[in-house]
Amino acid sequence: MPIRPQEPDRSHEPVRVVAKHHALVRWSHWVNVPLLFGLIATGLSIYWAAPVFVHPRDPATHSRDYLADIGAAIARGLGDRGGEPRFWIYDHLSLGPRQLAAALRLHWALAYLFMVNGTLYLIGLVAGGGWRALLPRLSDARDALAMIRFYLGVVPMAILHRPWPHPPVRSKYNALQRAAYFSMPLAGLLVVLSGWAMHKPVQLGWLERLFVSYDIARIVHFACMLVLASFIVPHVVLVVADGWDTFRSMVVGWSTRVRGEEHGRG
Repeated sequence: MPIRPQEPDRSHEPVRVVAKHHALVRWSHWVNVPLLFGLIATGLSIYWAAPVFVHPRDPATHSRDYLADIGAAIARGLGDRGGEPRFWIYDHLSLGPRQLAAALRLHWALAYLFMVNGTLYLIGLVAGGGWRALLPRLSDARDALAMIRFYLGVVPMAILHRPWPHPPVRSKYNALQRAAYFSMPLAGLLVVLSGWAMHKPVQLGWLERLFVSYDIARIVHFACMLVLASFIVPHVVLVVADGWDTFRSMVVGWSTRVRGEEHGRG
């Protein structure tokens, strides 16, 4: 029977406290969560009134909206008989259909808070020097593949009770984190600019023209919403996989490292 290698005992090794996140970065990070959920919910209610992704009208359902079609399929799969099945997504993930005026008012109130919060985040990045850790590096492609392999193996190796060491990370973030955290501010900037291009197409005609047309600005806005929304779940999963220390650092701003490991984790 093979003998499983023992993990080194580091219980007596000195621990170093490492500052990781500026207070403004931490504060804006957590405030972003309810803001994003509110913006997505109100945005879907606005989208219901004039969907940008449409198909020829279905002769049976009279629908031209892909989201309505998906909602109807979900409702049928769940046996949901309440209301109109095609409104399942709008009823469950937004303020509901026929809420355009209320959704617009709330969406813009949250959008202003989102812009203020994003500005505070950028100030925190500059003040704490965290922006340097977000810049892409030449080695990122190779390191990203190593991190993907690690994350895919965490659960299987835990089930098999086999050691699965974290790839060495010699900077604040690993390559996957850096790519994700670098792309999120870009998506946030695009969603703001495209929102203003739709909101003031006459006064800000130059901004609308940057997106070619009003309709393309709407498509960019919707696509950026999908990018921001799809980031949430994998972000939480990967933080859990990375360990308690990663989560704690975004709450209190510091991280602990055993001196023998301080170049092995991100």
